[in-house]
Amino acid sequence: MNTLRAPNTADEFAQYYQLRWQILRKPWGKLLGSEQDGVELQSIHRMIVDENNDVIAVGRLEKLADNQGQIRYMAVAEKVQGQGLGQQIIIELEQQAMLLGMTKVFLNARENVKKFYQKQGYENQGFSHTLFDELKHFRMEKVLATSEQHKKVPAQALQNLWHKTIPLSKAMNLQISYFDSQKLVTHCDAEFNQNLHHTMFAGSIYTLATLTGWGWVYLALQDKQQSQTDIEGDIVLADANIRYHSPIKGLAYGQVVKEEVLGDFAPLLKGKNARIKLTAHIYCGENIAATFTGCYFVLAKK
Repeated sequence: MNTLRAPNTADEFAQYYQLRWQILRKPWGKLLGSEQDGVELQSIHRMIVDENNDVIAVGRLEKLADNQGQIRYMAVAEKVQGQGLGQQIIIELEQQAMLLGMTKVFLNARENVKKFYQKQGYENQGFSHTLFDELKHFRMEKVLATSEQHKKVPAQALQNLWHKTIPLSKAMNLQISYFDSQKLVTHCDAEFNQNLHHTMFAGSIYTLATLTGWGWVYLALQDKQQSQTDIEGDIVLADANIRYHSPIKGLAYGQVVKEEVLGDFAPLLKGKNARIKLTAHIYCGENIAATFTGCYFVLAKK
């Protein structure tokens, strides 16, 4: 049985890159290593493994400016081509793109696979470039569902509230990519938030983490109010700690999942303050670059 997932271990990444090279570079005499570039750590990687844990299909997504993404390095092992594995990779990468707030993705397709991508909803924008002096590529684009279709109404209201009341959030272009009561994903403008080393400024990382945590509490409280209209309060950050694991260059986003949240709003019904503790992770590509732990109080309204 085949499994679609992200590569996790060094051995899995070695197999992942090996298939890339074997399909996309080796036939043209290119050396092993030529299948990689400088943004691997900033990208989203997906692969399909078979019942023997052999990698049989791969693809990569990278985020560009203006809520756009690019799919690259699509490759399927020769022995399983024509079985729909490429389509599975494409669908998964598009779902990840929407999760991260991307509204359009493009790719440069080799001439012999244009029809495949057209069947996946991509429109041919014309000739792009020639690779290795013989492989013609064509730029193909697809408009995805807008990010608002993957957010609840309160999430859009929260984003507007941030931009109206916290000038830094607007300058950072902090946005809510996704919310479904189980997961909150936010992202911000990587270019604006760069320091002199061309990595994300530590203050911007902290702001992204703090507001992602605050946003989770706000949206969870909004959900609760749908069944208990008399539950309300003002949210404040009481205590916080952040650990920076690695620099962020390129794709940066924050995430809170329900499993990493402790506490509830029940005390508010008794006129007491509620306490919510949570963890927010800040990612660079698929790697955790910073871990934020925060304690938020929801102050009961007297």
